[in-house]
Amino acid sequence: MSRQDDDRKTETALNVARGITSSHDGLHRSKRRVFKKKERSADIHGLAGKIAAGDRLSLAKGITLVESTAERDLLAGQKLLQELLPNSGNSIRIGITGVPGAGKSTFIEAFGRMLTASGHRVAVLAVDPSSTVTGGSILGDKTRMELLAREPNAFIRPSPSAGTLGGVHRKTRETMLLCEAAGYGVILVETVGVGQSETAVRDMTDFFLMLALTGAGDELQGMKKGIMELADGIIVHKADGSNERLAKKTVREYRQLAHFLQPATPGWTTQALAVSSIELTGLRETWSMVGDFKRTGEASGYWGKRRQEQTKSWFHAMIRDRLVDSFYGLPGRKEQVASLEARLLGDDMTVSQAVSQLFDAEGETAGDDVRDS
Repeated sequence: MSRQDDDRKTETALNVARGITSSHDGLHRSKRRVFKKKERSADIHGLAGKIAAGDRLSLAKGITLVESTAERDLLAGQKLLQELLPNSGNSIRIGITGVPGAGKSTFIEAFGRMLTASGHRVAVLAVDPSSTVTGGSILGDKTRMELLAREPNAFIRPSPSAGTLGGVHRKTRETMLLCEAAGYGVILVETVGVGQSETAVRDMTDFFLMLALTGAGDELQGMKKGIMELADGIIVHKADGSNERLAKKTVREYRQLAHFLQPATPGWTTQALAVSSIELTGLRETWSMVGDFKRTGEASGYWGKRRQEQTKSWFHAMIRDRLVDSFYGLPGRKEQVASLEARLLGDDMTVSQAVSQLFDAEGETAGDDVRDS
């Protein structure tokens, strides 16, 4: 090939001209920017001020902080509670339970809207069943109270029960304090349903309300010694249409039965009412019943006494939670438990022996620590 042919070849469109040199040609990796997480403790004072001013978004953030199980959030959550504690305690706390299908969410929405229309600020703590897979809420009570969620004077917070008995989140008490500090005068705590530990609801509320259905029949006999001895009020729900007559008959049965049981609250006889959340009947009577209960309790001094008992119960519950967390948080504890589980499944020992071995080993370790000190 001649030199002329070679020059002609270099003049084709395939020839790439040299561009302007740059410090970045798209091939070199730039330095990664490192974002440091902002310390939450620095924002606690400002967050507390916004919550006290009634800001709903800040209240939601505060509850998320308090409910968090992350180690870095525990101290910040308690600091937030400490700042807001003087603003709490000025509400009526109502626990609401009932068998699945009794219409708890429907009643709460109708009841809550009636209260907000009367000028009350209402907070609903809807404790949902937890998913066994993710641990999150699976019913979504907030979506089932769509109309109430739109009310500017209402706040709805669904929380997973996280496997706790009675369907009460372990942080529900602290959440109530935040809602009270935000200016909500009525706190409604909805549980999963009638369980074996409804005392958990009773221990954190002032008025315990049970929703029942018509046609209880034999079921009425089965629940009378359990739930009815805890209930301050009974609502026979869905008292509308063709069911209205039967609902009123069921109300009379509950009222008669209440006279033969030890009262849930000294000086107060458990009341029963027929309510329809569809026709909006019996809702004002329910609120009047709660008001009568509060006046009776304040006159006898039991209202303040129950609040004190709630604080003591909360204290002991937190002791138990801390002991469990400390027990499983010890180095090697999970491996030790897993080893004993394997022996149990292999029929090498009884459950009592396995538990004794766990605590005997812990006692020996504690004794060694004392001797070393």
